Amino acid sequence: MQLDLNLLSALDALLEEGSVAGAAARLHVTAPAMSRSLGRIRRTTGDQILVRTGHSMTPTPYAIAVRGQVHELLHQVQAVLAPSRELDLATLERTFTLRWHDSLVALSGPALLAAVREQAPGVRLRFLAESSTDTAELRRGEVDLEANANRPGAPDIRAESVGDTRLVVVVRQGHPLTRVRTLTAKRYAAAEHVTVSRRGNLGNAVDEALARLGLTRRVVASAPTEAAALEFARGSDLVVSVPEATTRSSVAELGLTLLPLPVELPSASVYLSWHQRYDTDTAHTWLRGLARTALSVTP
Repeated sequence: MQLDLNLLSALDALLEEGSVAGAAARLHVTAPAMSRSLGRIRRTTGDQILVRTGHSMTPTPYAIAVRGQVHELLHQVQAVLAPSRELDLATLERTFTLRWHDSLVALSGPALLAAVREQAPGVRLRFLAESSTDTAELRRGEVDLEANANRPGAPDIRAESVGDTRLVVVVRQGHPLTRVRTLTAKRYAAAEHVTVSRRGNLGNAVDEALARLGLTRRVVASAPTEAAALEFARGSDLVVSVPEATTRSSVAELGLTLLPLPVELPSASVYLSWHQRYDTDTAHTWLRGLARTALSVTP
């Protein structure tokens, strides 16, 4: 059977956009032409690929299963057929998917998007929320870049530290802890706390550091994001301990106060991660450079 590689591009666009119209716009073809390509893909694969559900279209289980493989194959074909093609940012049409920690999106996302729009107006960014479990989207090609405090251990995942930050204590203005001359570990532990954990953990490295001093703190709640945890602190005497670099921009706006953490903890690194398949992808390399600049935070 003779295969048409154009169908691979069409399939990738259809799975990425989730609609015939969106895929047509992405590949600069007409909607009827994309509909014909979808028909050919259906005949070739024996699967419907996209099925209509109300006013939208939903990928079939088969389509979901092969989406990462299709994306990777397309990039491999492009690398083989045009290995030395220069990157033309003015005409680049591409959608990048980024899974970043929510505070990093708030802190560095606007600067990244502004830089992308200035240099390559045809590029779009999709920021995804972090999952409550470890995921393999980087390996499957469903996520282009991750940014968080976790350094991946898989050998096919690249990671580089783009900044360091330390934990600080955040409380409302006028909180009793702001009126003490020195915030000691004992006073800190005696307060009621909210942790930040997308998995709902009530304990973390702070508790381990306190335990080494013979102290324990009372954690009354966990919040999935820093923004949510800061709202708890904003309206109560609850204490939140979060990275300074990702919090400092919002503290004053929310009427909060930063205090030094009275226990010894090593600085936390911010890592930028991607799959090795993109090492020589010129567009991805360009985006990594912009992301690296946007994420280069200091404590």
